Amino acid sequence: MNTKSRLDNFLKTGIVLILLLNAVSAYCQQDAQFTQYMYNGMFYNPAFAGKEGGYRFSALHRSQWLNYTTTSGQGGAPITQLITAEGRLEGKNIGYGISIVNDQIGAAGNLEINLKASYHKKINRATLSFGGYAGIFSSSLDYGGIIVVNPEPTLPNAGKEGQLALDFGAGILYDRGDYYLGLSSKHLNQPAFDFGDGAYANQLKNHSYVLFGYRIRPIGQLRIEPSLLIKTVSFNNFSYDVSVMATHQNKINAGLAYRGEESISLILGYSLLRDNSLKLGYAFDLVTGGLDAKSPTSHELMLRYVLSSSNREIERVIQRTPRFRF
Repeated sequence: MNTKSRLDNFLKTGIVLILLLNAVSAYCQQDAQFTQYMYNGMFYNPAFAGKEGGYRFSALHRSQWLNYTTTSGQGGAPITQLITAEGRLEGKNIGYGISIVNDQIGAAGNLEINLKASYHKKINRATLSFGGYAGIFSSSLDYGGIIVVNPEPTLPNAGKEGQLALDFGAGILYDRGDYYLGLSSKHLNQPAFDFGDGAYANQLKNHSYVLFGYRIRPIGQLRIEPSLLIKTVSFNNFSYDVSVMATHQNKINAGLAYRGEESISLILGYSLLRDNSLKLGYAFDLVTGGLDAKSPTSHELMLRYVLSSSNREIERVIQRTPRFRF
């Protein structure tokens, strides 16, 4: 199949999926969301851990609905930080990684720390990867920041409270080189946070993801990568992100993204150092849906560093003496 045919098939499939999701999409996702999802696959799917080899580090800061304030005048815009690190055991098919997410939404705060492991199996020209994670999820609540219409007598009106819970997830990834497809599920055990009172139980629902895309090289050192991320909460509510990124000489990249019924985005990136190992990324979101309860822009900054594994080859040096050569 040539490049044009692959691109046509991708676009047709994407359009059908978008039309289907538009009919059922709803936003009740508890996980953090990122516009630059295509560069942070391990956050969604542990099977990405260590797949590319070497060591990879990333840090991302997202200010969603910048300068948004509640009707009481208090700030309530989501602010999220993501830190990841991953590597691969030398000479093995085993990858590992860690992800740390700090997500603050008004009076509620979430902190998750997950340790991830993966196994990568070569199948002809493709790689099949399996991954899982185990970690802790911390949820906190600032009662002083909650505005209650009909307050309950047992609900505190000041102070902070937090709880910890174990968290588990798993994923699978098939990478053919020119395209990839990943399926994953987070919060499989669906931990609940009641803060000492069962009447206020808040369960962390199971979140599942489908991530797939194409890698196309139409000419020279230009690479085009369309991708689609489908998100569902307990298979009842769906949302999606779709994007097209273009990269030139592995150094400059730019693209557009769309989040269903929420925003359109511009993504820019530039790589530094001689081997392009340090990458800066920026995403600008223009909110198009639900502006009555949001501010019109979101901003996302990303920093990535790749440390390639060095294979030291020891060259045999010919030693010469008057009597021997070896």
